Amino acid sequence: MTLSEQILSQLPGDVWGGLRKADQMWQSLKAGTLPVPQVVAEQAEPLASTSWDVVICGGTLGILLGAVLAQRGWRVALLEKGFLRGREQEWNISRHELSVFVKLGLLSQAELDAAIATEYNPARISFLGGTDHWVENVLNVGVDPVTLLETLKQKFLAAGGHLFEQTAFATATVHPNGVAINAAEKSFETRLLIDVMGHFSPIARQARGGKTPDAVCLVVGSCAKGFADNSTGDLIASFTPIRNQCQYFWEAFPAKDGRTTYLFTYLDADPRRPSLEALFEEYLTLLPAYQQVSLEQLTFKRALFGFFPCYKDSPLRFSWNRMLAAGDSSGSQSPLSFGGFGAMIRHLERLSHGLDEALTQDLLDHKALGKLQPYQPNLSVTWLFQKSMSVGVDQSLPENRINEVLAAIFQDMAALGEPVLKPFLQDVVQFPALAKTLLKTSVSHPQLVAKIIPQVGLVSLLDWMGHYASLAAYSALYPLAQTAQTWAKALPPQPRYDYHRWLEALRYGAGQDY
Repeated sequence: MTLSEQILSQLPGDVWGGLRKADQMWQSLKAGTLPVPQVVAEQAEPLASTSWDVVICGGTLGILLGAVLAQRGWRVALLEKGFLRGREQEWNISRHELSVFVKLGLLSQAELDAAIATEYNPARISFLGGTDHWVENVLNVGVDPVTLLETLKQKFLAAGGHLFEQTAFATATVHPNGVAINAAEKSFETRLLIDVMGHFSPIARQARGGKTPDAVCLVVGSCAKGFADNSTGDLIASFTPIRNQCQYFWEAFPAKDGRTTYLFTYLDADPRRPSLEALFEEYLTLLPAYQQVSLEQLTFKRALFGFFPCYKDSPLRFSWNRMLAAGDSSGSQSPLSFGGFGAMIRHLERLSHGLDEALTQDLLDHKALGKLQPYQPNLSVTWLFQKSMSVGVDQSLPENRINEVLAAIFQDMAALGEPVLKPFLQDVVQFPALAKTLLKTSVSHPQLVAKIIPQVGLVSLLDWMGHYASLAAYSALYPLAQTAQTWAKALPPQPRYDYHRWLEALRYGAGQDY
């Protein structure tokens, strides 16, 4: 019996079976044998009528959008395949990012505070052979999903929204004036379908046509009691060289019922990549050295594992009318991020305003909706960073190369100050900060920079330069575009909608939403 099976088999529920099931899906993704669903069809005949303005498929994060749209008076149905209840593990985020709930009128400050389970400071950045750096108020707040989702559910229902639990999406047929949805032997006719079913949404998988992801983040971890008292956390830490053609990174932070630790790594979907079970075995093997504790001292409360595919062609824009991907279904996070709650929160205000405007003006064709998921160069530039933090399955690198590169870059960012370092740690890249970092690193560590080029490859570097130029352009254009806001109010509905989406694309694409 492996160490993983020994520990996971002791946890309530079939956690070991859950890991094996996730591993089977990961193995199928690597082998290219995951079936491509055919759940969306089109018909030329119009629907006789529509009972809903919006049907949201996927309740866990769909409730965020659903509650906003219901409060604005739209007829909203929320479909959830199970019961709408948050997981036990907290969602980590920065406090200022949570203010969008109050800004949108979804929660009072008191209700928001009640959903915060933990808060800690400071957090560490650490790489083998480098200097440790400490920051405060970055991803240091743990939100209790159970409390948050229950509060939002009550807000949603009070605003007239309708929740359909144990109603798994099955198929959708797109008509000229709406979408007919089948789910758990129920039918829904709606003006707009929003897919918030996550990375493995059948709709998103059909839209991508079975394309292999360009990168994957494998994550394993646990929450346990028995650690020494420690009120600090790790945002990203690495204390080992390259192992098994992977560079391992760690996170750690206090949780309401113990301490949570993660091991994650960036890689591609090559069939030779390790299984989740093998990575969990590595996690348990290295955890004692990482946290200075023996496994015998720990009482494991729950285990965490998964894999997060990333696509360069993101955010995903559907070719069908009256359908929009949101959250992880759209791939709107960078390849450095797990996505999920944080990515959804970041775009919640933008999507809420845009959807309200699209529904009001009936601008629901695929071109208009595609403008709600625009190209964002500040996300695209991070693909090179992801490449520099991973190693090819056949690539030969000095065993501590990745740690050396990251230690140097973070040393330079820390020297440039928190306005440079903090946004990057929250998955926000801004042109001035990036330009300063590149200049300083090129001057301070020219030999190290020269070594990165063959590691990432010339093609990736040239592609990155295009996104870098776009980031500069977006940063320059955004202040100019803002000056037209008063003039834009007099535009007809569609040009006004297009202007608003263009302004948002510039703002978010330049990282100015931070």
